[in-house]
Amino acid sequence: MESYRVGSVAWSMRYFPEGQFSMHAFQSAEIAAKAVLDEALGAYQRDSWDTAYGSSGTVGAVSDVLVAAGWPVGTINRDGLRWLLENLLRAKSSEKLRMEGMKDDRRAVIGGGISVLRAVFDLLDVEEMQVAQGALRHGALYDLLDRAHEQTDLRSTSVNRLAKKFNVNITQSRRVSRVARHSLQQLMPEASPDQASSSMRKLDWAAQLHEIGSLISHSDYHKHGAYILDNADVPGFSMQELHRLGLLVLGHRGKLRKLDVDFDDVVFVKQLLALRIAVILCHAQRNPDLQGVRVVCHSETLKQFVVSCDADWVTSFPQSLHLLREEQLAWKKTPWNLQLTHV
Repeated sequence: MESYRVGSVAWSMRYFPEGQFSMHAFQSAEIAAKAVLDEALGAYQRDSWDTAYGSSGTVGAVSDVLVAAGWPVGTINRDGLRWLLENLLRAKSSEKLRMEGMKDDRRAVIGGGISVLRAVFDLLDVEEMQVAQGALRHGALYDLLDRAHEQTDLRSTSVNRLAKKFNVNITQSRRVSRVARHSLQQLMPEASPDQASSSMRKLDWAAQLHEIGSLISHSDYHKHGAYILDNADVPGFSMQELHRLGLLVLGHRGKLRKLDVDFDDVVFVKQLLALRIAVILCHAQRNPDLQGVRVVCHSETLKQFVVSCDADWVTSFPQSLHLLREEQLAWKKTPWNLQLTHV
C-alpha cells in the first residue's frame, strides 16, 4: 500500500484556482500528478495486477455522472473520462457546469479530481476501473472491528513480518512474551476482559519485537529497536501506537529515569514492568520457574509494586535475584516504588 499527496481539492486549488477549465490547465495538472505518482510505477506495473478499483470521492462522483448519462454501472473507462473532460471544457467554469448526477459540492473540485484520475489511468495503463462500494472510512471501521480478534488483526501480522525481517530469536521472544503476559495478568486482576485482552496483545507485540535492534548493533539494541518502530511503515498501526510500542521496547532494559513516558499511565507502567521482569527472568534464555515469583500492584494510588520470591526460588536462582535487586534500584528513579520481598 502506498499513499501519495495528490488530491482533488489540492489540485483544484492549484491548477483551477478560479474554477476555470481549460485544456492547458488540465494538461498542467495531469503532468504534475504524474510527477508525484511516478514512484508508483515500480510497485504497480501493468503485469503485476489484474483489476483496478477506485473508491469514494472523485471516483464516486465520476461514476454517478457517467451512470446518469447512460454509461455502464460500476465501471469507469477512458472513453468516459474523455467525454467528461469535453463537457468540462465546454462549460469553461465550475459555476456554469451543470451535469445530471453531479452534486453541487463536487463541482468546485471536479477539475482537480478528473485531472488526477486521468493521470492515474494514463500512468498505470488502466483501461477500466471498477467502482468499489466501500470507502477509506469503511476500511478503517472494518479494521477496528478486526482488532477485537487477534487472529484477524492486521497489526499482529505486521509484527510477525517485522520480527522475521529483523531476524528476531523467535524462541526467546515467545518465552519473554509468555512470562510478560503471566506477570501482567497478576498486575491487572480486576481488568475487564476487553481491557485485559488489548493490554496483553500490545505487550505481546513488544515482547516479540524487543530485540529487533540487535540486528543493527548488540550495544544499546533497545534504542535501535525503538528508533526502528518510530520510523517504520507498519501496516495497521497508527504513528501513536507505534511510538507507544517503541517506548516499551526502549524501556525493556536500562535506566528508567531517562524514559520520556507518562508514569501516570497505569496500564503502560504495568506493561513496562511486566516486560522488564520477563526479560530479567529469561536472561539465561531458558524457561524460568514462575512458581516461586509473584508480582502485584500493591497500590495504584501510592504507585507501589511488590515482587515476592519464595525461599527455594531465591536459593535456586541467585543470578535472577541479583537482577531483580538491580531492577528495584531502577524504579527508585521514577514515581513508582518496587519492593522486593523474600518469603
